Amino acid sequence: MSPPEWLLISLRPQSAPVPWAAVGRAGVALTVPLAAGLAVGQPVYGALVSMGALSGVISDTADAYRLRIFNIAVPQLFGAIGVTLGTLVYGEGWLAVAVLTLVALVSGMISSIGAVASVSGLLLLLNAVVGAGLAMPSPWWKAPLLLTLGGLFVLLLTLLGWPLRGRLPERAAVAEAYRGVAGLFRAAGTEAYGEKRQAVTESLNTAYDLILAHRARDHGRRGPLVGLLAQLNVLIPLVEAAAAAHLYGRASRSPEIADAVEELGAAVAESRDEVPDLSGLPRPEGPADRAVEAALRHAAAVVHRAEPDPYDTADDRLGRPAAPRIRFRSAARALLFSEGSWRYGLRLALCVGLAQALVSLVAVPRSYWVALTVTFVMKPDFGSVFSRAVLRALGTAAGLLVAAAVLAEVPRGWWDVPVMLVLAALIPAFSAKGYAFQTAAITPVILLLSDILSHEGFGLVVPRLLDSLIGCGIALVAGYLLWPESWHTRIGDRLAAAVEEIAGYVAYAFDPRGDQGERVRRRRRIYRDLSSVRSEFQRALTEPPPVGARAAAWWPLVVAVERIVDATTAARVRVDHGAKAPSPEEVAEVERELRGLARGVRSSETLVEVRAVLAGEEEGVLAPLRHEVTAARAIASG
Repeated sequence: MSPPEWLLISLRPQSAPVPWAAVGRAGVALTVPLAAGLAVGQPVYGALVSMGALSGVISDTADAYRLRIFNIAVPQLFGAIGVTLGTLVYGEGWLAVAVLTLVALVSGMISSIGAVASVSGLLLLLNAVVGAGLAMPSPWWKAPLLLTLGGLFVLLLTLLGWPLRGRLPERAAVAEAYRGVAGLFRAAGTEAYGEKRQAVTESLNTAYDLILAHRARDHGRRGPLVGLLAQLNVLIPLVEAAAAAHLYGRASRSPEIADAVEELGAAVAESRDEVPDLSGLPRPEGPADRAVEAALRHAAAVVHRAEPDPYDTADDRLGRPAAPRIRFRSAARALLFSEGSWRYGLRLALCVGLAQALVSLVAVPRSYWVALTVTFVMKPDFGSVFSRAVLRALGTAAGLLVAAAVLAEVPRGWWDVPVMLVLAALIPAFSAKGYAFQTAAITPVILLLSDILSHEGFGLVVPRLLDSLIGCGIALVAGYLLWPESWHTRIGDRLAAAVEEIAGYVAYAFDPRGDQGERVRRRRRIYRDLSSVRSEFQRALTEPPPVGARAAAWWPLVVAVERIVDATTAARVRVDHGAKAPSPEEVAEVERELRGLARGVRSSETLVEVRAVLAGEEEGVLAPLRHEVTAARAIASG
């Protein structure tokens, strides 16, 4: 009997290159403090600094250096607060239970704000659990200081490459977006177009996030980042034209178009000034082809100039981030008044409270591992809670095999240094493959450091497995089964909101008074939202029935909705380049059907087929859009 498909999906290693720089950095960051501690006769201090370095390695997920400073430094601050609180309640019984439960509530709530806040919340709770479960050196301030030093050591190692690589990550992200658009043109007119368009959306999101995050204080119109933003902005008309080429174009599907875009990407990556020769482009045969040629020539001119895009079509998230005080108020409002924030905080607090109460009532060896496991598993923004619990158990079992061999055969002391060098280097390499692989890599590292602190040797192995299984069980029961959070609320409502936005986009796209920049901003926001919806669906596919089965049944609708956006963009591009504009009645009818689709998605747990007949000219620009809307309305659940 083969394992269920949802488990196979989760266990399948992701195809990702080995991040060699991160591998080397992790090996040095965790090994040097350990060696320094042994050299001065304080292995415990060295182990604590290495623990802080492990947190820094986990936090270092960005590409651009300024973002990496933020991603590493801020979580370290929260980690220091967490270990301080944990140390102060060490051995205090029910007071420790109450404090850790409260910390879990705060951790869960702040995790809902964003990526950096999520890692900060994780380290806040993680270090609080460790501080409350392990005897730390006195006085109380030593543990947070040593852990913070480890994180700052990772930051220092990270910044060593800044003078050499400079803005290479941002430039590489923009060049990758160009290569993605080249692949989009190669796939135009084929079944592979949808997959390539999704890849382009992700690459554009990455590039904009890297560049725009740096412009909070850069209000000038010159400089390297502004030039890169201009080169990125001119991709938007190319992406729009690709949608028209996919549905209508003939000449624009020729390989010369894709090769020219690829050459522009190479010019961006290498900071070359010469303009590629566009004289060999095929002659346009219609509005779609004319749109592609115009967008390509404009992109070539801007890549050559590397100056701000005069159309400024993508300049606000397309655009500059809001002022820090506005972002702080927005985050605080989301934290205090968001139902999702409170719901996740309460779930995490319940699980951690139960874990700590259990180990206070029952003598469980290495009891802090129970709450530690709950902390790692209960991260829904990192994946399905159910699948993470299963993968955590499997990854822990695999990691324990390595840890058992190390603890049984390697004598404590200087032999720990080469062993740590190898084990630490495996963490970034395995993390890129998936959660189970990451757990298998981290487990022996944490056990080795814990043994230096507690001197229990091989006796750590079996309690570690038992505590992990207990923690996974608590997360499954108290964090998953007791919270029958509606699958429809989590995914259906988000998809319905996206469809409503698309309805507004259709109306605005063909409004004669509409602004081109606003059209672009709306379309980019829709694609970004649909990218999040797609990620949520893929996460749901890794859960067992009935959630996974429902997600699979709704997946065709997600694809149909994405095709509606493509068809709308293609129609607007054709109108911009000479095609006859649709009548207001045609546009209103499409908008009405889309809003009806949104209401149906929001109110139904299962898909209900609706027969929609939209009138209009078969040769008109909206004909493909009407067909896509009709197809979306006709999708029924199995």
